[in-house]
Amino acid sequence: MSKDSSFDIVSKVDFSEVTNAISQTMKEIGTRYDFKGSKSEVTLDKEELVLVSDDEYKMDQLKDVLFSKLIKRGVPVKNLDYGKIEKASGGTVRQRAKLAQGIDKENAKKINTIIKNSGVKVKSQVQDDQVRVTGKSRDDLQKIISLVREADLTIDVQFINYR
Repeated sequence: MSKDSSFDIVSKVDFSEVTNAISQTMKEIGTRYDFKGSKSEVTLDKEELVLVSDDEYKMDQLKDVLFSKLIKRGVPVKNLDYGKIEKASGGTVRQRAKLAQGIDKENAKKINTIIKNSGVKVKSQVQDDQVRVTGKSRDDLQKIISLVREADLTIDVQFINYR
């Protein structure tokens, strides 16, 4: 009798890479002509990015630069949840972006539904903020991984502990 194989579906953000992306963004903003004399900056406050800029147009430019740096560093931009733009001191605008960690209940239900509807003989169970999938065949697990990758989820997922 063969032993069951398993893997975990998680959603994690590497904060050291986020910090690197922020420093690269600030370096690029310091050298760009369109940001000369601007009060634009990006900071990391616990698990939240805080973007400050002169106006909404510059805020969009700042987000574009930040997005490109995050993507280059392999940080999932799908996990960014932007708040609304608010007025800040000195005539600037501020926007907060929460970095989602873990799989919330809604996405966990979607993943379980995808797995159950696939017809593949595997079991899935939600454990805190991750989903564990077990099955006898590694080929079945590979099918599940490809199905979850193709799914339209609101967060980016990774597959770890594949055994």
